Amino acid sequence: MGFEVNRFQGDVDEELICPICSGVLEDPLQAPDCEHVFCKACITQWISRQPTCPVDRQNLTPAQLTQVPRILRNLLARLTISCDNAQYGCPRELNLDTLTAHLEECDHNPKRPVLCEQGCALVVPKDELKDHNCIKELRTLIQKQQQKMNECQLEFNELRFFILEQRREMQLLKEFMRALKVSNPSMRAIADAMDRDQLDREVVMWSSSLQRARVTRWGGMISTPDDALQRMIKRTLTEMGCPIHILDNLMENCHECRWPPGLCSLETRQNNRRQYENYVCKRVPGKQAVLVLQCDNQHMGEDMMVEPGLVMIFAHGVE
Repeated sequence: MGFEVNRFQGDVDEELICPICSGVLEDPLQAPDCEHVFCKACITQWISRQPTCPVDRQNLTPAQLTQVPRILRNLLARLTISCDNAQYGCPRELNLDTLTAHLEECDHNPKRPVLCEQGCALVVPKDELKDHNCIKELRTLIQKQQQKMNECQLEFNELRFFILEQRREMQLLKEFMRALKVSNPSMRAIADAMDRDQLDREVVMWSSSLQRARVTRWGGMISTPDDALQRMIKRTLTEMGCPIHILDNLMENCHECRWPPGLCSLETRQNNRRQYENYVCKRVPGKQAVLVLQCDNQHMGEDMMVEPGLVMIFAHGVE
């Protein structure tokens, strides 16, 4: 519906009046052939009852309606209109194109959200503040929150039941695969490959959850960490959720005796210093150590990588 004409200063041109509601055009749309212009809400409601132009009865559908020319939009924008809240005391008269922004901030808007200062700190419409009861509103809020918590609990219980069912089915499938491996040698190789793929996916998922690290002092790498240092790093990896099937191997690979050929001696490490920057390293939180996992470093040659990866412990230089 359009704006009431008596809200505007001076006379309003007839071209700016909606033929349906007789108000000043609001969100105007135009019929393509006859070029008659209407309020968007008015013409949409009209066409829903009869798909014709209300002025000359030519066929008209919602898809045919178009935006009005810019000159018409500019003429509407320059009209001076009183605020919607004039009856509540707002004296402002402003251009039509600034009305929406003004209404959001108008102090006389009875529906403007305000903060209750009586203790509950809830936001309520201004005209409802005088009848606002903090205790009643808080009780209502608590009831709604309790209902929401009950719904969440129900969803959680359903999800937990679904997960238990999935685990049961997975266990049955594993038992079935084990039986096949025993009875059929060809199936044994397939099942072993599936197990390896599953374990590899666990490592990749774990690696993707870790933060990247940057080593600034490769010369600070400890080639033979003592038992106490190794236990501390292993405990941290366990707390990080390291897949149990690679934990021991990773810790064994923190000693230079298990390092690949490109790292196995001080001489080779010095010769390959330029290649260190190519490692994708993952942080070991709170420790001067990084993980260099094979799944992240498939671009590195075999002389610089071992399965499932390396734990590199430093005296300093890890960011």
